[in-house]
This record gives sequence, C-alpha cells and structure tokens, in this order.
Amino acid sequence: MSKTARVLLWTALGVGFAVIYFPLLVVLLNSVNADTTFGWPPKSFTLEWWGRAVTNEGALHALWTSVLVGLVATVIALLLGTMAAFALQRYRFFGRNSLSLLVVLPIALPGIVTGIALNNAFRTILGVDLGVVTVIVAHSTFCIVVVFNNVVARLRRLGGNLEEASMDLGANGLTTFRLVTFPMLRSALLAGGLLAFALSFDEIIVTTFTLGTGMETLPIWIYDNLFRPNQAPVVNVVAAVLIVVSTVPVYLAQRLSGGDSSSGGRI
Repeated sequence: MSKTARVLLWTALGVGFAVIYFPLLVVLLNSVNADTTFGWPPKSFTLEWWGRAVTNEGALHALWTSVLVGLVATVIALLLGTMAAFALQRYRFFGRNSLSLLVVLPIALPGIVTGIALNNAFRTILGVDLGVVTVIVAHSTFCIVVVFNNVVARLRRLGGNLEEASMDLGANGLTTFRLVTFPMLRSALLAGGLLAFALSFDEIIVTTFTLGTGMETLPIWIYDNLFRPNQAPVVNVVAAVLIVVSTVPVYLAQRLSGGDSSSGGRI
C-alpha cells in the first residue's frame, strides 16, 4: 500500500472517530460545565449538576426501571438464547435454517416496526395493559439474539469431542454439561449477557411503544427532559452516566471475546 493511501485511510479513520466520539466528549464535559448555557469551551467546572442528579427522584426512578428491565431481560435472554443455540447448533432437523433466521430476525428489524407490532400484540390481541412486564418481554426479543449469536459461535468453535469423551468415560448428560460444557461456555455467556444488558439499558424506540403511561426508563427520561432549560444540566449528567453504563459492558464483553479467541486453541 502506498504512502498516500495509508495517509488517506488514517485520515478517514480519524475523521470517523471524531464524528462519533467528539459529541460524547462534549456531553461528558457539559456534565461538569459551570455555565448553564453550556458555552464552549467551558470556562469553569463544577460538580453541582452531579449533586442535583443524585437527588433527582425522576432520574433515580427511571434508572431503577432501566436496571430492573435490563437485568430481567438479560436473564430471560440467557436462558432462551442458550437453549435455542444448542438446539440449532447440535441437532439437524427440517426447517433448521428457517428457524435460525426467525431467531435472529428481531434484531435486524427496525425498532419502530418491532415496537408497533408488540404494542398491537399486547393491547389488541392479548388484551394486556402496558407496563414493566411488557417492556421486559419486548427487550427479551432482541436480547435473545445477542446471547444466541455468542453461544452459537462458541459451540461451532468447540465442537463436541470433549463432551463425547466425557460421556464415553461414564458421565451422564447433566454431569457433562456441568463439568465440561458450561465451563467452556461461561465466558461466552457472560459476554452475551453484558451485551444484552447494554442493549436493553439504552433502548428507547421499542420501549416507547411497550411501556405503560407515566412510566419512564432512563433513555426516555432524558428525551422527555432534554429541552427543559431547568433540567438541561441534570440531563447532561444522566447522559454521561448512560454513556459509561453502556460502554463498560461492551468493553468487558470485547475483552472476554478477545481472551476466548486466544485460549480457543488450547481447548
């Protein structure tokens, strides 16, 4: 590759990163910007807005709702996504490829389509009132895909030789899963769970269509208060927290996946 091509590629990479991450940096700086008009660059800094955010009942309640929904949706996704991965990876049956497509399709559909479909299903077909339960079910539909993809990828890489050897030595299916299969899948499950939680925590479109009236998750609280002048400083703080909470699980999942690729050859 020529020097000119390398320079162009590095320039394009730098511009891309700047477009993505500079606005996030602005949000983080504005969370400690003493100027309520958020003049740029900041002339002085303060932690006053963080103190207000800690005592803001609306933000705290929305945070609790987001954490609750994210945790329960992640647990459901871990259970169903893992079972689906085993069924579709370890067994051959008619319609297997079509079923695999149906499992991953929810994450590929536009969020507004999924939200409208679930809203109609809950309210019109099932006659269920919208609330936290309906949001958990809605988030589980796309969180399952994340876990499913992680577990399927791990199962493809591992094969079944160690499990067959375990059962040849006299271990039953449950013992083999506990002592052989689960330890090999543990990091993939953890990575999938972290990604699923991050995906659920910052979801807003599907949540808007499936959350009950008067209820808020943290992203919805941010959107509702974004253009209220008296709430703008607190919104920046909450947005900064949301950035951190969304980034940490993705970072940990990436590290786990990286570690798995390096250790796969030793298994």
